Amino acid sequence: MNTSALSAALLSIACFTSAALSQERSLSEERKAAAVTEDPFLWLEEIEGQGALAWARAENEKTLGVLQADPRYRVFYEQALSILQAKDRIPYVSLGRHGLENFWKDEDHVRGIWRRTTLESYRRQDPRWETILDVDALAVAENKNWIFQGASCLPPEERLCLICLSDGGKDAAFLREFDREAKRFVADGFYLPEGKQSVSWVDRDTLLVAGDWGEGSLTEAGYPFVVKELKRGQPLSEAREVFRGEPNDVRAVPLVLRDNEGHVHATGVIRAIGFFEHECVLFRPDGLVKLNLPKKAEIVGLVNHRLLVKLDEEWTPSGDVNFSAGSLISYDLTEWKQDPLRAKASLVFKPGPRQALSGLSFTKNLLILTILDNIQSKAFVYKYNQGAWSATPIPLPEHTSVGVTAASDEADQAMFAVSSYLTPTSLWYFDAETQKLEELKTTPTAFDASKHVVEQFEATSRDGTSIPYSLVLPKNARFDGAIPTLLYGYGGFQASLLPSYLGPVGRLWLEQGNAYVVANLRGGGEFGPQWHQAAQGATKQTTWDDFIAVAEDLIRRKITSPRRLGVIGGSQGGLLVGTAITQRPELFNAAIIQVPLFDMLRYTKLGAGASWIGEYGDPDFPEQRAWIEAYSPYQKLVLGKPYPAPLILTSTKDDRVHPAHGRKAAAKLAALGQPYFYYENIDGGHSAAANLIETARRLALEYTYASRRLCSE
Repeated sequence: MNTSALSAALLSIACFTSAALSQERSLSEERKAAAVTEDPFLWLEEIEGQGALAWARAENEKTLGVLQADPRYRVFYEQALSILQAKDRIPYVSLGRHGLENFWKDEDHVRGIWRRTTLESYRRQDPRWETILDVDALAVAENKNWIFQGASCLPPEERLCLICLSDGGKDAAFLREFDREAKRFVADGFYLPEGKQSVSWVDRDTLLVAGDWGEGSLTEAGYPFVVKELKRGQPLSEAREVFRGEPNDVRAVPLVLRDNEGHVHATGVIRAIGFFEHECVLFRPDGLVKLNLPKKAEIVGLVNHRLLVKLDEEWTPSGDVNFSAGSLISYDLTEWKQDPLRAKASLVFKPGPRQALSGLSFTKNLLILTILDNIQSKAFVYKYNQGAWSATPIPLPEHTSVGVTAASDEADQAMFAVSSYLTPTSLWYFDAETQKLEELKTTPTAFDASKHVVEQFEATSRDGTSIPYSLVLPKNARFDGAIPTLLYGYGGFQASLLPSYLGPVGRLWLEQGNAYVVANLRGGGEFGPQWHQAAQGATKQTTWDDFIAVAEDLIRRKITSPRRLGVIGGSQGGLLVGTAITQRPELFNAAIIQVPLFDMLRYTKLGAGASWIGEYGDPDFPEQRAWIEAYSPYQKLVLGKPYPAPLILTSTKDDRVHPAHGRKAAAKLAALGQPYFYYENIDGGHSAAANLIETARRLALEYTYASRRLCSE
């Protein structure tokens, strides 16, 4: 069963609800109005407002005028573009019933082509590809800035697909039915207009659609909470409603549980009542049945007639055996289908003290788990036989980051990406039946890594917790505080930062004799759910404390100094950088703030902000507002405090994190007389770049800025 679409949908949602707090909502209308009145830059929240866009274009002109005039910019741009568009980089593929499929972008295919080949051909240095869909040609034919965001194909034939096309890179997208054998869109096929929607195939003529059905059908976060059944040829207005959540939910996501032969065993809805809290409701002949799983649990798929569930909280079902947070459990499918409320669960995987489940995939008969052990990746094959699960390690290279890139429904075969900071990523093919492990591809070398080394250190945070970080620095480094260093972090939403080949960063930054640091902060998932939950809501300051502790540790060890230290991060990481430079500006001389959250007192009113209340809290509640206000970077920009002239990057088309966060930060810095750089890409979505050319431009701007701030005498 392919659960990637479900996982991606759940990853992009967030909210927090608690009836016990409802009586606390006593913030007066007068106080709310006063808070709004105090902000002179609310007009920048109008995304396509004439004044706001004129302001953004003027800011772009100023920033480009300075940074692109620097002779390093053109060099960095050409180097980055050469790496990003390299013809011999790894074409990652899926293992489907119609061959190995890949989506590819280069200088000739700016928007990209969907294509396929055979395993035999793929093994060659120059595979022979067959084009399925040319998105550049489609964009020209339809005069649209189409960005391909994937396809969901109907098993088991996987001929009919729902193609997801975004205008300029937004999360909101159009869905159109496509016949990938005929290589054309289906005449009078399924079509869904632009929206943040989730869709699942039930059968050839039936979809479950969570979409925008008109007024009152979207949550406060802007996602659908009403699910309807749509039949082929049926107008959207006639689709039959099968589930309705609540407006204060995050969203509803259709659920169709299939085995690898395409048989449907259950249908229903995942009701996301919070980013980390879900309810699973099944459609049964006798009505809707809400499963008795804990709220921090996720159905992740079927394999070998077992239903698998991942737990992010401790659970003791009906006084039975206790399962710890971070565990993976399974049910006998026949027993579960007969009575899902009384079926007995058994343990598949339980994490140790410094372990976390990093990823899981399914082949025809096997479960593949990637597990973090003290932030070191390992891969295992899990097989269910005679009432028990057994695990066998897959002998991939050690001291690397390992991730499954493809798994086959038709055979017990998978592909793995193996990566580290200084070694080019390699792609491995694994056949469990023959135990064959084969290195297929390697990323071309992007920079000279011979002069650098990776070290592992730990910093001590404010509360005494050890915070690990990876340091990539020159081998001949003298610990005199003189190394220009960029510190990168994220620390949120249980996302883990693992080693990956630095590629353009190596070429544009490390080759100049500089250092790069990746911090594994609480709020992330490197050590499982507890590591995340230690820095959530009322304790979110813990993430900022951890980041500052790593910065202080780098300075204490004389690896770098405040004059030579910069910070970089995007989205939640942009908020992280914002808190760092407002809480401890004296530690840094550069800050790259990508598509950031910044005004945390209004974040729930901007873009998809209301979906992240589970991570940060709700500023409409006085108690929660107090802990958010204590760190919200926008409010912490004040007169008389020098900030490290940040570079703020965002995108007009970012419909996830609203561009007003970055806009207002820049405008307030200007009002305070503080230096800054601001660049807003008109397209690009939450990645701030819609294609490889725009990505190269962003990288060149960032590292020209960093070199000016940290490397110049």
